[in-house]
Amino acid sequence: MSMSAEQRPISAPQKAPRLSPRLRDGAIMLGLLVLLAVGLIGAVTATGWDEVRAQITKLSIPQGAALLALSLVNYLFRGLRWHLFARHLGLPLCLTTNLRHFLGGFAMTVTPGRVGELVRMRWIKRETGWAFERTAPLVLVDRASDLAAMAVLMGAALMASGSQISGAVPVVIAALLAAFIATRPRLLASLAQFGHRSTGKAPRLFARIRRAARSLEPFSKGGTLFAGSALAFCGWLAEGLAFYLLLHWMSAEVHAASAIAIFLFATLAGGLTGAPGGLGGAEAAMIALLSLEGVPLAMSVPATVLIRLTTLWFAILIGLVVFPFAERLSKKVQYGLE
Repeated sequence: MSMSAEQRPISAPQKAPRLSPRLRDGAIMLGLLVLLAVGLIGAVTATGWDEVRAQITKLSIPQGAALLALSLVNYLFRGLRWHLFARHLGLPLCLTTNLRHFLGGFAMTVTPGRVGELVRMRWIKRETGWAFERTAPLVLVDRASDLAAMAVLMGAALMASGSQISGAVPVVIAALLAAFIATRPRLLASLAQFGHRSTGKAPRLFARIRRAARSLEPFSKGGTLFAGSALAFCGWLAEGLAFYLLLHWMSAEVHAASAIAIFLFATLAGGLTGAPGGLGGAEAAMIALLSLEGVPLAMSVPATVLIRLTTLWFAILIGLVVFPFAERLSKKVQYGLE
């Protein structure tokens, strides 16, 4: 006896399959790269391929090597800062190991929100047994000292150049405020408590933030944070000078302080968009600000592409080279501990 239409059980609607986080992140990355490529190709086409090619050929091999060397200065200064913070936290790791972790993390720079760089925490856990909650302060103070150093350097460059970059002051204030909050354990814990009470969601996340805030206590006193920010200041200054030299070699009439301010503002603004590595936002801001300084597109577009290749993508290349060594050595140490 057959069942009537009313009597047949209604099957539950099937949920659409979800993309894995890795596939989703890869799709986002690919989409951003395509949009960036389309935008840059459009700008070059509007300017003229011959003019852009002529600007690029102005750069000699020794000059290109100098740009890469200045980027290396940045990475090494910031790697020394990572070592300084790691030792201050009590991690029993040598300078070579800490530099390996820091540079290897660059391979994950273009992950959304740069969360992929947390692979450094995984390597530390394998080699020391320290849980994420104990090493989380490293990520916070690392970011905080970067923000503080970049904000101070950009503010000084703006005052020295007299440039009027729209939105620069709010970006400087926001960077300094974020750095201030990230290095104030009690304030950060209070904000986490307030966030949990206000939303009533993600209790584990807010609990981790509170634990991380308590573990920031070692950095709230003494001169370690100041010393780390000074190292970061020197590192970012090197990359800002590289941008100025690039423009100078292309015969663009831009003051050194203005070039540094433009580079740092574009880097910070790109980061605020939330895009991996600031892709798209940093390039657009850099080209727009150079145009306001009177630099034609035939110079600003290739200058932007080259400085991003010798900074962001050079860092990623270093990370890709170091990453497999860091992964293999961390597993080897882990097996030895077990």
